Amino acid sequence: MLRMQNGEWVPGIRPDVSEKLTEVADKCFRYNSLPPSRIEEREALIRQIVGRLGERFVINSPFHCDFGCYISIGENFVANFNLIILDEAQVTIGDNVFLGPNCSIYTIIHALTATERNEGIMTAKPVSIGDDVWIAGDCKILPGVEIGAGSVIGAGSVVTKSIPAGVFAVGNPCKVVRKITEADRPHNLK
Repeated sequence: MLRMQNGEWVPGIRPDVSEKLTEVADKCFRYNSLPPSRIEEREALIRQIVGRLGERFVINSPFHCDFGCYISIGENFVANFNLIILDEAQVTIGDNVFLGPNCSIYTIIHALTATERNEGIMTAKPVSIGDDVWIAGDCKILPGVEIGAGSVIGAGSVVTKSIPAGVFAVGNPCKVVRKITEADRPHNLK
């Protein structure tokens, strides 16, 4: 895994890697099978899956990941239904991050050429999401992407390139629309 995480193209899945993937898939299955009311059991199990997880969080089922140990999540994290994280490389999520339903974060890259892809040749690039980010529903975050603190990614976006801090970005491919300013603050709050 380390070679792949360092950007090298490596051959297909080894038996020890397959075993780890199955172990984590079983834990995700158990997590997703637990009723939401069994809060303590769910928290204990998700902490066995995810490498680092803040004290306050909500991860709605279903949740799926590959290894889990390469995921680091800060405080006050909220993931709506159907979060998928393919964490062959490090996925770092800051504090106060909200993910809408049906979001996916990918670090794995398969070879473009059919012969190598069929042999399982792959590499991986990390993903980083800064503090205070909101990623709306049905978004896809691709390998190597960094999303800067305070940014908002609009619904349905496919984020193929890094997004700077403090902006609203949307689309496929996702592009910056504008900076987020004080004018965006709700005016009817007292």
